[in-house]
Amino acid sequence: MKPEKSLRTRAMEILSRREISRAELKRKLAPHADSEEEIEKVLAEFAERQWQSDARYAEAYVHSKSRQHGALRLKQALLAKGVSGELIQPLLPAPDAERQAAIAVLRKKFKQPAADLAGKQKQMRFLAYRGFDMEIIHAAIKSDWAEAPEE
Repeated sequence: MKPEKSLRTRAMEILSRREISRAELKRKLAPHADSEEEIEKVLAEFAERQWQSDARYAEAYVHSKSRQHGALRLKQALLAKGVSGELIQPLLPAPDAERQAAIAVLRKKFKQPAADLAGKQKQMRFLAYRGFDMEIIHAAIKSDWAEAPEE
């Protein structure tokens, strides 16, 4: 029979696979902990040693997802993962970069601009689902996105 892993070892194994937020790490460790204080002690040590950082996690998340999703969806997902709004806001893409991402997403999904109102509405709903705000959506729809070269 294998000996029971320590909470610290479990946390180390989880973080060795990928960046994770403090709240997620706490949730994953909770079933294996005897007390809340035990979890907090491990989390505090990991944060102090910079082994776990919500700022680093948020930066990596935004970097990996900002080409497919808008700022609204990125912010919502990070808030759901327990990252504070103050950490998220400076990491979100600039409006120009977000507009370019929206155009790229449109180009990938739809091969040509909408021919009618129903097609335009379908494209707008698609971008809204991806987390782009209405200002970005309108700019992307109005651009000559089908004529621009692929990146």
